Amino acid sequence: MKLEDHIVAWNHAAVKVLDIRHTVMEPGDKLQSYILPACGFIYTVRGTASLNLNGIEYDADRHFIVHGGKGMRLSIEAGEMFEYYLLFYRASLPGRKDLVRLLERSNPFRMQYGFESIEPLPLHYQLMAMEQIWAQGSLIDRIQVKGLFYQFVHELMKQFAKDGINLRQPDVIGQVVRYIEEHHRHNLSLESIAEQFNYSPRHLSSRFKGEKGVSLIEYMIRFRLQHAKELLRCTEAPLRDIAEEVGYSDVYYFSRLFRKYNGQSPIRFRKESKQMSSSDNRPFTAATFSIGENISSRYNVFEYDNHYHNKTIGGSSPMRITKTSSFFVAMLLSFTLLLSACGTANVGSNATNANGSKAPEVTSSTNNSTATDNAAKEAETRTISTTKGDIVVPAHPERVVVLYLQGDLVALGIKPVGTSSVFEGAAFAKEMAGVENLGSWYEPNPEAIMAVKPDLIIAASDETYEILKDIAPTVPIPYEKMSTDERIMKIGEVFGKEQEAKALLDNFHAKVETSKQKLAELGILDKTVTIIEGGKKEMAVIDSKLYGRGSQIIYEYLGLKAPEIIQKKIDGREKATGGFVSLEVLPEYIGDFVFRSVWDGADDLTENAIWNSIPAVKEGRLIEIGFDFSYYSDIYSLDKQLDFVVEKLVSAYEKK
Repeated sequence: MKLEDHIVAWNHAAVKVLDIRHTVMEPGDKLQSYILPACGFIYTVRGTASLNLNGIEYDADRHFIVHGGKGMRLSIEAGEMFEYYLLFYRASLPGRKDLVRLLERSNPFRMQYGFESIEPLPLHYQLMAMEQIWAQGSLIDRIQVKGLFYQFVHELMKQFAKDGINLRQPDVIGQVVRYIEEHHRHNLSLESIAEQFNYSPRHLSSRFKGEKGVSLIEYMIRFRLQHAKELLRCTEAPLRDIAEEVGYSDVYYFSRLFRKYNGQSPIRFRKESKQMSSSDNRPFTAATFSIGENISSRYNVFEYDNHYHNKTIGGSSPMRITKTSSFFVAMLLSFTLLLSACGTANVGSNATNANGSKAPEVTSSTNNSTATDNAAKEAETRTISTTKGDIVVPAHPERVVVLYLQGDLVALGIKPVGTSSVFEGAAFAKEMAGVENLGSWYEPNPEAIMAVKPDLIIAASDETYEILKDIAPTVPIPYEKMSTDERIMKIGEVFGKEQEAKALLDNFHAKVETSKQKLAELGILDKTVTIIEGGKKEMAVIDSKLYGRGSQIIYEYLGLKAPEIIQKKIDGREKATGGFVSLEVLPEYIGDFVFRSVWDGADDLTENAIWNSIPAVKEGRLIEIGFDFSYYSDIYSLDKQLDFVVEKLVSAYEKK
């Protein structure tokens, strides 16, 4: 991470000091695998020790400083009497998109580094003062501690700038994996995990899948179910207790998920495991997991404020088990068997009973009744052909969940009961008022979606389809693989609104042609257009029609061209990267008109000499387009973006 970015982050951070500890270890004392409950500094006062933070070894002696992020593992082995301070803090940045991008590139509060201070006295004195004032415990004294903490950080930044410090990026994904494995009992989601590690959900999701090959939610589900299999195999605990132990409060949802991943119900899995154990003449023990005894519980980061005053490191917490009545277990078993029966083939004249005898033949009157029932059911449903095969959906769904493609449904007059998160500036934001927010669209939380009891789900990708398909009828609409026309017609088919969908597209295309004619008459269609996003040091250049920021309207529907250096990527002659370019070379990428995607707090470039030297900027052909507004590519958003782009191009042209 650049030192300048490091300083920017600290300048904007809201900080809370959480605890200050002053510890002395005797020679040979060990602190093993202590999980940092928050971001923190370790400062050595005297003595020597072997210090290991997250697998990195440091030979710590007097005036040595180590910084680590929340969740990192700390081990210390004292070589001689070892005295040190441990300072915990929590830092957060405002939700400005430029600061969010900075944290996504590299998070200074989670960064790991260690060095020997060349000027240790200022740091030492500030820590001593903070510890003494902290011990007094009054609220007004805590304000003074915060002031001293900022002085401590200021001194640290000065030494960074003067001496140069090697800032080591932490193994974030390794920490996330440990976090999931240690806290899988809790109600985790992509959003809650991302918040713990100060990353945006989308960035963490992309990074996790890139390193692990599976999505974060998929990894968590597999880990939970593997743990559940061990508990089913090695204990007699009720199914509800096992479900809760692995993080699922809904035992029915747990059972369905277990069946999906293991091909059989939890009850059948337990029965077959027992039979296998018995046939192998192996004792059935609970050596690995014991749900009836205390289950080892590593440090719970959700409760770290209380931990600061706890002398014991690690420890365990008992799992509270409530007995489930035999009646409930019997009912659950019956319900599971009933569901299994519903999944079998239709019973006809050749069906057999459980004992192997042939079932009674069905009379013709029953056949007539069955045919009538089937016809009635067909009237209540429709079958949709998709990339995942034929899917039966309700003919008149009343509780629809949609991910990302909210505007497509809004344009067809459909209001969902639940949807993925919506940016404030989205074209359809008002229409989504009061609709349940289910988190990010690209890695949804199945538990949250189940809570709204959908009768139909519209998934924006094949991956989200796989996660949600067992909750309710789910139709995959992989927006990145379908044209706008294909997508809208498919959604129209799902809801029985084919005519409305066709009319919607006809109107949109007619509007596009009218807009192109208007621009052609002014000679604007012959001009080049660039779309950029970024700040004072570098800019992201949009080089694809499918990247949002108005690119689909500008490059696909209006058919405007970019400068050749960008156009060859848009046309597919070179691979599109959406990469950053430095401000020094940016003029080479700027066309006759330039759209800049901006957000609250975006860099003010009005005093930047390079920026102001660009002809399009100097001559008033710079158009700022809201990040939230231009992010989406649904038909409702595209229609509004078309109006905006044409209006702004004409206005900029007429200024000449």
